[in-house]
Amino acid sequence: MTYLGRAQTPTTVENITVGLQNAKYNLTCAIDLPDFAADEVYAASSAAGGLRMVAMGFMPRVTAKAAKEVAMSAGARVLEILSHEDKPGFKVQVLREINPDIILLAGGTDGGDQESILENTQVIVESKVNAVVIIAGNSAAQPKVEAILNNSNIKNVRVANVMPTIHELKVKPARQAIHEQFIRQITRAKGLGKLKENVTNGKVIPTPGAVLLGAELLAAGTHNAGGLGDLLVLDIGGATTDVHSLLPSLGELPDEEKGLVINNEKQVSYRTVEGNLGLRVSATGIVETAGPEAILQKVGLSGKENWQRLISYASFVEKNPEHISTSEEEKMFDEAMAITALEIALKRHAGYLAREYDPILGVTPGTPIGRDLRKVKLVIGVGGIFTHSSLEKSFRIIEKALSNPGISLLPHKPQIIIDKNYLMYAIGAMGEIYPNETFEFAKEYFSLQ
Repeated sequence: MTYLGRAQTPTTVENITVGLQNAKYNLTCAIDLPDFAADEVYAASSAAGGLRMVAMGFMPRVTAKAAKEVAMSAGARVLEILSHEDKPGFKVQVLREINPDIILLAGGTDGGDQESILENTQVIVESKVNAVVIIAGNSAAQPKVEAILNNSNIKNVRVANVMPTIHELKVKPARQAIHEQFIRQITRAKGLGKLKENVTNGKVIPTPGAVLLGAELLAAGTHNAGGLGDLLVLDIGGATTDVHSLLPSLGELPDEEKGLVINNEKQVSYRTVEGNLGLRVSATGIVETAGPEAILQKVGLSGKENWQRLISYASFVEKNPEHISTSEEEKMFDEAMAITALEIALKRHAGYLAREYDPILGVTPGTPIGRDLRKVKLVIGVGGIFTHSSLEKSFRIIEKALSNPGISLLPHKPQIIIDKNYLMYAIGAMGEIYPNETFEFAKEYFSLQ
């Protein structure tokens, strides 16, 4: 597998056909092959804004945990969590008001409660919403749930229980089901139906999900070759800042060390999304979260005049997300906001050291709580600011974001790699079809042989 080149062009969700044609033309020019024609085509898309999802389960914390993990790894947006604490009438009202694309129907570990998932099934029937129900709860109850939904002509898909035991999350089957529903939704957008027809495997993966798949491939490897081990992917875009941590070393922990899934972050794959931290569409979110003074300190600027200029710039790029910074001041503002967004996202993603005694939980000051990233030795930077900046600047952004961990369990002096050509999503999409070849290509591309 050899990398020849890349091309990009603006497009819209109203009709992407022209943008695709322009990108193809730009690619033929970039690789100097006018008669270039692809034998196989694979696709990822961030179109349609993500699927609207409601999660229903038994215990609110357990359902929320499972729903979050499934949604974060599949490009869906969880708009509501419903549990046994909510009255049936309220649940019906919520479903009708949200009218979700997907209902994740969880609840009950295998061998555990069945009553809740059956009650929630009746609620879905009564609501009469036009959603696809992903049945992902107690495996023994699933045939009964499926029968009830089928009798009411409600579309449904059965997958493995997202939480088969109190120590384990199994999100991949539910994630795959959401990917399939994502494809069905985006093909309703103009031009995307045609795109799907031209994709070799008829599959369009949500871009965040593709990035996660690429990270998983690098971390875990294939049947033929061992992976790179624990790693972080920092993906900063115009609208969000995503942090993916892949810790294969956790996969071998016994249950007693994993503890309860709802109390920690000890699953192998974990992704968090900061929806209000982005360099364009969500630029003012960074300023509002950290404040202009703290942001500008990242690049050695101070003074109220600069604060106001940063606020004005953030407001401008939020209204004009296609803007490319040109002046040195704008580039410094972008760098400062990128460092800040990554630092906040990392600290929200990672665990921390306890500062107080908790005799009930047996926690003493200094006890690690949550996801421990201190032993991660590889960090990969993904996103437009890295693609369009020098390697020196890209390294500086990530190094500064990691430089002040405080009590957060962040990596200590990791190796930093930049996805200069923004290929991580392509590695994820291709890796599903050609895992061995793609893995070897990715190692070479990132110079990790």
